[in-house]
Amino acid sequence: QVQLVESGGGLVQAGGSLRLSCAASGPTFSMIAMGWFRQAPGKEREFVAAISWKGGSTNYPDSVKGRFTISRDNAKNTVYLQMNSLKPEDTAVYSCAASDRTPLGIAWYYTTAYYKYWGQGTQVTVSS
Repeated sequence: QVQLVESGGGLVQAGGSLRLSCAASGPTFSMIAMGWFRQAPGKEREFVAAISWKGGSTNYPDSVKGRFTISRDNAKNTVYLQMNSLKPEDTAVYSCAASDRTPLGIAWYYTTAYYKYWGQGTQVTVSS
């Protein structure tokens, strides 16, 4: 069982930056991809970014492309989400997730069903 623990959330002013971390433990050799999702109050969970664990290819939705960057450190079993130019609408609980399945297409990264393991989440609040 892979365990995921997020850190780095907090309160930041609009235009500021935060870096989230997601540390994985357990049988991480089985991981194929990791992703970040967010959920604001009253809204559905939304895909934010994904990265292939071995190849390092990345995917982003248009809402964060150019502002957010996902990266990984395989030696530390850690994935990062660098968030720049933050906006109040980025306020949400951010969760990392891991999958041990090979995706059959890019669209798979966008769906919560693709991911098997989830962290508890970390709150990000962007003030205007």
